[in-house]
Amino acid sequence: MRRGAPHRMKIVLFSRRKEMFYTANDEEIKQGQITDVYLARTLEIIKATNMDKYVKAEIFLKSFRDNYEWGVLAGVEEALRLLEGLKVTVRSMKEGTLFRVREPVMVIEGMYSEFCVYETALLGLLCQASGIASKAARCRVAAGDKLVVSFGARRMHPAIAPMIDKNAYIGGCDAVSVIKSAELIGLDPMGTIPHALMLIYGDTVEATKAFDEVIDKKVNRVSLIDTFNDEKFEAVRVAEALGDKLFAVRLDTPSSRRGNFHELIQEVRWELDLRGYNSVKILVSGGIDEKDILELKDVVDAFGVGTSISSAPVLDFALDIVEVEGKLLAKRGKMSGEKKVLRCESCGRDWIVAIKEERERCDCGGVLTDLLECFIVDGKIISPIPEPRKIREYVMEQLRKFAS
Repeated sequence: MRRGAPHRMKIVLFSRRKEMFYTANDEEIKQGQITDVYLARTLEIIKATNMDKYVKAEIFLKSFRDNYEWGVLAGVEEALRLLEGLKVTVRSMKEGTLFRVREPVMVIEGMYSEFCVYETALLGLLCQASGIASKAARCRVAAGDKLVVSFGARRMHPAIAPMIDKNAYIGGCDAVSVIKSAELIGLDPMGTIPHALMLIYGDTVEATKAFDEVIDKKVNRVSLIDTFNDEKFEAVRVAEALGDKLFAVRLDTPSSRRGNFHELIQEVRWELDLRGYNSVKILVSGGIDEKDILELKDVVDAFGVGTSISSAPVLDFALDIVEVEGKLLAKRGKMSGEKKVLRCESCGRDWIVAIKEERERCDCGGVLTDLLECFIVDGKIISPIPEPRKIREYVMEQLRKFAS
């Protein structure tokens, strides 16, 4: 640049995007805009060459991570809403069904052009939701009858917080912390006290007393006791200040300060019990996973589980054609032909059989039930979609029978 010449470089601080966040809205997803480009090009080719054909396609899982033996199918409601209005017929396992590897969880049939570009969004809806629900279910099994609360929304994009919490709830969490999530599920949100309030007041007891004075009395009083001093002494101070009004104390102790976390919690329990505060419960949070739950549940009454559920590994479902124009046809590594998944209500064993095979009894003598039900016929949803509470009850029933 010549010395003295005016500086004409234009600095753009913000791009002029219409959207506030990098998320797709309902209409964009429903219109098939969230699709991998190779699917859009496939649609263009089959239309241009008049090669559109009637197909049957299955969604299934080849393998689980971390040696899982089962998963919880979730995201079915959203998947059905995505496919609603298309000229397709859909058979699916009910939302909340425990399934195993290589079992088709959903079958779609129709002209391929009808659902071609929806594969990306469809798998995304099922893969992430099922991953979250499956992790929550494993935490539920680990916790037994102890309380488990979903605290993980802050680890993911806020636009999908309700999706995360809904699937954490149906998988086994008893409650969620985000207001909008709880509203959509039909629950009251559950939370405690943040470190910020403690720091603003400068004292654990004073902050807890302020909470007690201001917040609706129907909300449980749960004091956070790891901000300033030793947890057991803070627990005693809070218990003495609030008396019978104190429902629980929460330990969110940083890993750098935990040492032997089990022994630390034992100390808190001992000091509270010694002074007659046996009814005060202990809740722990902060990086809790199913392994921690198993190790701590003998001394802990409730768990706040965050990242391990909200960022649970997705389940890698795939969608593959198994029939073309009535001909049995599938790619290598995939069994052709439409199938049934039959479950024995006595022993829990699953049978994957050809759609035409007649089998009513398991080897144990138990009655077999087909897990794939018809949900959409010619684009119309024909089966009612249950509320999250009902789905959760269904999951809990299966966990008691097949996963305990």
